[in-house]
Amino acid sequence: MAFSGTLQKCKVCEKTVYFMDQLTADAISYHKACFKCNHCKGTLKLSNYSSMEGVLYCKPHFDQLFKESGNFTKNFQSPVKSADKLTPKLTRSPSKAAGMFSGTPDKCATCGKTAYP
Repeated sequence: MAFSGTLQKCKVCEKTVYFMDQLTADAISYHKACFKCNHCKGTLKLSNYSSMEGVLYCKPHFDQLFKESGNFTKNFQSPVKSADKLTPKLTRSPSKAAGMFSGTPDKCATCGKTAYP
């Protein structure tokens, strides 16, 4: 019995996709080995991928590149122009209760971590 390929080609490598190796996402066929994150090249599964304009990403990199920046355009790699956007602004003074959890200047003799009262 001869193996016959499908009429569909893998979007990544453009080779024939055989039924046993076919993975379909967003109505597009891929080889299982070609279904990888565009950013880290990690192998994806149908349960852990996201795509933007046909480009595949693992969920962590999709969130990092698009959701955190709020930028869903192709220009997501442009640098942040102002450092002010990265520094948080205090809108009110810390409460008295916060002072109880800030620790002391004393360090643990064994591990060297901050000691709390």
